[in-house]
Amino acid sequence: MALYAIGDLHLALGADKPMDIFGGRWEGYMDKLREGLSVIGPEDTTVLLGDLSWALGIEQAREDFAFISRIPGRKIILKGNHDYWWTTAAKFYKFCEQNEFADMFILNNNCYFYGDIAICGTRGWFYEEEKQGTHDEKVFRRELGRLEASLKAAGDREKYCFLHYPPRYRGYECPEILSLLKAYGVTRCYYGHLHADSLKLAIQGSFEGTQFGLLSADYVNFRPERIAD
Repeated sequence: MALYAIGDLHLALGADKPMDIFGGRWEGYMDKLREGLSVIGPEDTTVLLGDLSWALGIEQAREDFAFISRIPGRKIILKGNHDYWWTTAAKFYKFCEQNEFADMFILNNNCYFYGDIAICGTRGWFYEEEKQGTHDEKVFRRELGRLEASLKAAGDREKYCFLHYPPRYRGYECPEILSLLKAYGVTRCYYGHLHADSLKLAIQGSFEGTQFGLLSADYVNFRPERIAD
């Protein structure tokens, strides 16, 4: 039994947007993912850190979720900035039931448990968006509320936090999210979102009591990171 995590699968089985066009690490990425994900067993739990599918709607995402459903064990999913298929939990679970996609769960205003570890998280926020004129204070506050609700639901368990956006990297910090991680004693925080040249901006290691790690698929060579036994 093991706990795995990986972000940014960027599946495009139902949409014409394969990541191979970017070359480099992304060339042949579907074959790399199939091989990398093969380490996961039926007793394992895998956290998927957003940007799962390029689909614009849940129905268009059917083939991508068929791929995800074939990953053995429990799959815990959080939202990324490119997950335009994202819908309500009720609609997602109905979609899964109709298509016989088993063992997939949304991380949103809640938490899940793996032994003594609480799996907490949300999409997070990216202050750099403000430079592009798209910062939305209401959405940002909603994300903070979702993260705190998730951390509160964990009770006194050891808390691992999973985000899509990095709460800090070179030249950037989101103090509100970092403050929540510290206040709730989060021991580990994993994130995705960064790719290509941005991978060099990642700050990993210990910061104010929390261990940070980047798990974008192209960063971990399309092999999920085993983070707990």
